[in-house]
Amino acid sequence: MSAAPPKPTVTEREARQVAEAARQQEWRKPSFAKELFLGRFRLDLIHPHPLPTDEATQRGEEFLAKLRDFVETKVDGALIEREARIPDDVIDGLKELGAFGMKIDTKYGGLGLGQVYYNKALTLVGSASPAIGVLLSAHQSIGVPQPLKLFGSPEQKERFLPRCARTDISAFLLTEPDVGSDPARLATTAVPDGDDYVLDGVKLWTTNGVVADLLVVMARVPKSEGHKGGITAFVVETNSPGITVENRNAFMGLRGIENGVTRFHQVRVPASHRIGPEGAGLKIALTTLNTGRLSLPASCVAAGKWCLKIAREWSAAREQWGKPIAHHEAVGAKISFIAATTFALEAVTDLASQMADEDRNDIRIEGALAKLFASEMGWLIADELVQIRGGRGFETADSLRARGERGVPAEQVLRDLRINRIFEGSTEIMHLLIAREAVDAHLSVAGDLIDPDKSLQDKAKAGANAGVFYAKWLPKLIAGQGQLPYTYSEFKQGVDLSGHLRYVERTARKLARSTFYGMSRWQGRMESKQGFLGRIVDIGAELFAMSAACVRAEHLRARGEHGREAYQLADAFCRQSRLRVEELFGRLWSNTDDLDRKVVKGVMSGTYTWLEQGIVDPSDDGGVWIADATPGPSTHENVHRPIR
Repeated sequence: MSAAPPKPTVTEREARQVAEAARQQEWRKPSFAKELFLGRFRLDLIHPHPLPTDEATQRGEEFLAKLRDFVETKVDGALIEREARIPDDVIDGLKELGAFGMKIDTKYGGLGLGQVYYNKALTLVGSASPAIGVLLSAHQSIGVPQPLKLFGSPEQKERFLPRCARTDISAFLLTEPDVGSDPARLATTAVPDGDDYVLDGVKLWTTNGVVADLLVVMARVPKSEGHKGGITAFVVETNSPGITVENRNAFMGLRGIENGVTRFHQVRVPASHRIGPEGAGLKIALTTLNTGRLSLPASCVAAGKWCLKIAREWSAAREQWGKPIAHHEAVGAKISFIAATTFALEAVTDLASQMADEDRNDIRIEGALAKLFASEMGWLIADELVQIRGGRGFETADSLRARGERGVPAEQVLRDLRINRIFEGSTEIMHLLIAREAVDAHLSVAGDLIDPDKSLQDKAKAGANAGVFYAKWLPKLIAGQGQLPYTYSEFKQGVDLSGHLRYVERTARKLARSTFYGMSRWQGRMESKQGFLGRIVDIGAELFAMSAACVRAEHLRARGEHGREAYQLADAFCRQSRLRVEELFGRLWSNTDDLDRKVVKGVMSGTYTWLEQGIVDPSDDGGVWIADATPGPSTHENVHRPIR
């Protein structure tokens, strides 16, 4: 057995090449969002609103009823917050209920729920305790069940899925102390040795890792004779010799989650536990996240619904200057934002989830947009609730309760939601990921023109292909259905939503033209224009949310379920969204991006250190910025705590 190789050192270009190789290269199915970024408003892909089957609905509703009874009678969210731990009997009860097997096929002992009812269940439990929502989603959305469902062998499914459905908790281990969204620098190794691989390395922020029985571990296999090598995925038994959970991490929010640091030292993993071929680990991770990210919007929907309820009740009870604060315009505008945005969050989440269940569309962009939009807007909703509650919004529920008032955990919701803008792809990384997919059609035909490694012959061929593509594509961006006054007339039902859909169609074409102009202007430097790309993506997210809100409103009206009210909420959301879109378009070309880069250079060169004077630094001066992750035996006590 050879020694573990040193931590890889990679250039920016090499890192991008690794990420590019892990992408799904082909588009075998249509994508509403991909078409939207190309200036084509394919309403037919999402309207009429897709629906689960009658069987799926019955199965889902029956489980939700049982789950609701459980969380109402067995879950004490305040206790979990105070003790920073989900009680073992609650976890055992969830296992007995089948909650750990919601997405696992019935033939493996799971409930066989689709994404729609899985997300409804996460919304329900997340409203009782966000930590429980994280426990269940980390287990099923990115833990062992989902990668095995997509890439596992029949033998692996038979071996592990029944355990995941009823008894075992799983976790997903990719991040390392010095490796976040740049997996090209992954340092954990899996060295082949006979019929096994030997794992060495350290993984950070292993959600569920403290209590997990099974792990999905991403590790680098060295290239050697008979081994392709590369980043590879493995199922690892947590009780294997050489695994140590060295720390249970604590955070500003989600205090009940079991998140830790896990060290592997000479851990033997059978080759039969490898998921897919060597080198496929990143592709497996990214494909898993296409639907795995949809659990985050579900938690944001839960928060939005709760914030709306509290805002309504509190704003009716609290009076200022002779009338309830809801009737003061400054507060009323916040309540309107919370209501309209919560409607849109649920619309986006349900639509993306049903599209995932239908499997008729490629939802890699839709899932990413749902995560991006929900995490950003959910945070704003919670922030507005804290503002509406005033000093009571800043006060903890325990403190409120102790002095005789209702224990409303508004500040906790704000803390709990903050992480959604960071994990499973930070907002900044989501901007880049979505932008790459959004310009895929352009790079497919013209990418070689800006690739310095391509030959003149390749560039000439790319130029010819680009000429053909743009000669057909650009003229279609001039005019469309959005300029005809009577299109989408079925969305005019008392309240007129058709104008918003015409706006989406026109704006999608404008967005595509802006993207093309940016590519023409900056060419190979486009990838460094992260401010521009982020705004392009944010515009697309708003257009997707507007589309989803209108389609949901019409769907509810057609079913006789609060249709008039849904139309009002969709109208309010679209009007608010259009203001944000127009601001984003203005900032595409009028911004401080260039000046910001100059200021950053000054900050990093020490030019402004005088500005930091006059304070004391409360952080620990003796600590290092990034913990040492050198492979080797652990010197810590193992805090692994399996729940049986």
